[in-house]
Amino acid sequence: MNIPAELKYSRDHEWVKIEGNQATVGITDYAQSQLGDVVFVEVPIADTSLVVGAGFCVVESVKAVSDIYAPVGGEIVKINDALTDTPEIINEDPYGEGWIAVIKIADQAELDNLLSSEEYEKFITEEGN
Repeated sequence: MNIPAELKYSRDHEWVKIEGNQATVGITDYAQSQLGDVVFVEVPIADTSLVVGAGFCVVESVKAVSDIYAPVGGEIVKINDALTDTPEIINEDPYGEGWIAVIKIADQAELDNLLSSEEYEKFITEEGN
């Protein structure tokens, strides 16, 4: 399982790459492997305000339809439009081209609630999540 050390993770299986006051968000390699082949992504709407834990995107696979939850609160400043035409990018490159949105972080303190790569790995192996 690929769990890059430089990223933070939510218990809902989103990854977060922090750059200043912005967070690039996607779903983890573990999440995409559990979903199976992604066939549709309902990308979020730019300029939408989010609170932590709010659903902001929907990913549909051959196995299930899953809501994607905001790991941090703030405003969506950029979306990955490529996912509309090529949703399989999430399976092929979940930590790269398969990103979903960039969020301008409203409260940096919320980052303290995210997991390190080691904590996330322990979470998915011990908890069976």
